[in-house]
Amino acid sequence: MAGRAIWKGAVHFGDLQIPVKLHTAVKENRIQFHLLHQPDGVRLQQQMVCAYEKVPVPAAEQTKGFELEEGRFILVDPEEIEEAEPASSRMIEVHEFVKTAQIDPIFLERLYYLEPDASPKGYNALAAALAELDAAGVCTWTMRKRSYLGALQARGRLLRLNTLRYADEVIPATSLGLQKFYLSDKELKIGSDLINQLTVPFEPQKFTDEHLAKLQGLLEKKARGEKIALLRPRRLPPTAPDQLLQALEASLKQVA
Repeated sequence: MAGRAIWKGAVHFGDLQIPVKLHTAVKENRIQFHLLHQPDGVRLQQQMVCAYEKVPVPAAEQTKGFELEEGRFILVDPEEIEEAEPASSRMIEVHEFVKTAQIDPIFLERLYYLEPDASPKGYNALAAALAELDAAGVCTWTMRKRSYLGALQARGRLLRLNTLRYADEVIPATSLGLQKFYLSDKELKIGSDLINQLTVPFEPQKFTDEHLAKLQGLLEKKARGEKIALLRPRRLPPTAPDQLLQALEASLKQVA
């Protein structure tokens, strides 16, 4: 069930303005550990310590600085940082539309749901048009003193807003210096057959976070006072290049 809206604004392009409410679309399931003092089990408190004087520094004596080079900083006042903050706005400005497939998934960051905040007529019309054209609106907006680049998309009757990374944040794959490789027709066919054999409809609910489940199980056992047996994880060696064809054929036989 969707929680309370975290932001309200309006989608704007051309002469259209559609009031919307923003909801978080994903949540992270993580087990939070705390640092404790081992002898007495009391939680530890974090302090800011001067690296030179080796003493804690109170908040009143703390300031922010940008390191130009090792040991040389430019000091920045909170008022100066505030001056650089984007102007407050409640508008999701759509600048242009592109085909959804043109947005490389590497640019996708965080997903939000948009809910109509007034009459759903304009909202429904926009969602239907985006879905029909398989298009996404490249947009910008300001939320919580930060500017965002995003993609406005439709999934069925629902509008979704994906934050996008800026181009200079993405490391080009060419920087890896990958070498060209030769693949025989037989290797390609066996690999394709193996993928076809394993291809099914995407059902994410079939999969669970095994690491999280193991941690939860470990904590439950320790809470009951059970003894924990540590098992060495099994590690599979990588397939040697000259054994690729045999490995593909063996895998294909297993799923046939």
